[in-house]
Amino acid sequence: MQTASQERAWHFWLYGLPGLPLAALGLPLYIYLPTFYGTEIGLGLATVGFLLLLARATDVISDPLIGALSDYLPIKHRRKWMMAVAAPLLMISISALFTPPEDAGAGWLLFWSLLVYLAWSLITLPYSAWGAELSEDYHRRSQITASREGFVLLGTLVAAGLPLALGLASNQTGEILSALQWMLLIALPLALFIALWWVPEPQRRGPPVPVVQGLSLLRENPYFARLISAYLLNGLANGLPATLFLLFVTYVLQTPDQFGVLLGIYFVSGILGLPIGLALAKRWGKHRVWSLSMLWACLIFMWAPFLGPGDFWPFFVICALSGLSLGIDMALPASIQADVIDMDTAQGGGERAGLFFGLWGMTTKLALALAVGLSFPLLALTGFSTDPAPDANGNPWALALLYGALPIPFKLAAARMMWRFSLDQATQQALRERIDGERAL
Repeated sequence: MQTASQERAWHFWLYGLPGLPLAALGLPLYIYLPTFYGTEIGLGLATVGFLLLLARATDVISDPLIGALSDYLPIKHRRKWMMAVAAPLLMISISALFTPPEDAGAGWLLFWSLLVYLAWSLITLPYSAWGAELSEDYHRRSQITASREGFVLLGTLVAAGLPLALGLASNQTGEILSALQWMLLIALPLALFIALWWVPEPQRRGPPVPVVQGLSLLRENPYFARLISAYLLNGLANGLPATLFLLFVTYVLQTPDQFGVLLGIYFVSGILGLPIGLALAKRWGKHRVWSLSMLWACLIFMWAPFLGPGDFWPFFVICALSGLSLGIDMALPASIQADVIDMDTAQGGGERAGLFFGLWGMTTKLALALAVGLSFPLLALTGFSTDPAPDANGNPWALALLYGALPIPFKLAAARMMWRFSLDQATQQALRERIDGERAL
């Protein structure tokens, strides 16, 4: 018979399971969908890019609202109910978006992409808040976020490998989207059912504070601004090479056929780095290990600008070593966010994990938008071109610098901010004792 702690450990793993299909949805939305609607449907890449950017921009407004809604819903199991209700909407939207009718136009793309992003947020934001509430223990929270982000990395690998396993070429975007659609329609309800049925949602022990008063508490939280600022800087640093990765492999290394291999080893290393990060965090604390992880990424990535045509294996090593910090980058900040929420609760904010992760999601998308808005204009200013004419792309060095060097100062700034972050295990335990004492009165 399992002990209670073993049962909780199983809960943690089952909780992370929906991360796999939710992550597998991201790859087709960002990689295959624009090409499919731009070329096969015939809308044009510029039109498709504008419509998808418009649909994605709504998340900046909707994420905090959805997060707050999951806090204030006056029902039992409010996180689970939001996820369960949003799941059918997401599956219907995926089907319409991935397999459109022959006469689908710009309106079809905009409408269904808006619904996909809305439903996605309605699931992921209560899902993250639920994870923050599953445990009050400083280190178990890292195990929970590591479970979720580990499945996220695995889901990305599955989505990337499925077309290859089915023998589909990268230009067969319609067939790829259809295959990924069926995978998602099977995997998403199955993973959600397992998690929602078997993993408990802690009972709410008090309503959240009124909205206006809650905004004042956010400003008074000494940890929130520092954490969210470091998270934004690090997200920008991660977004820059992510945005330029394909261009770097194609025009600097000149090995575009190795794109999948390099991306694959990066995500595999991210999964392998998770247990390393958890073990180190138990010894040195989450904020210190996250800082060290960012410094490690800088140390490895600083060599990327020195690479040139044919340097596949040196870059393979860079991807493998820098990838070790990827899982840590994903799991530990979210775990620290759960500790920051404890401070809000101790100050009288009630249980507002949804709002905090709504702001977290908004920051994630803002960082990616800033990465795109910074990298491509700077690249254009250098005169870089993807024109296939001889010597047209005459500034690959500029691409290499933007890809490998520009992210480093942002990561160093984030690491510096978090190194002296004072919300450690002892402080978090004191906050929990304060919360429990006030609830006992």
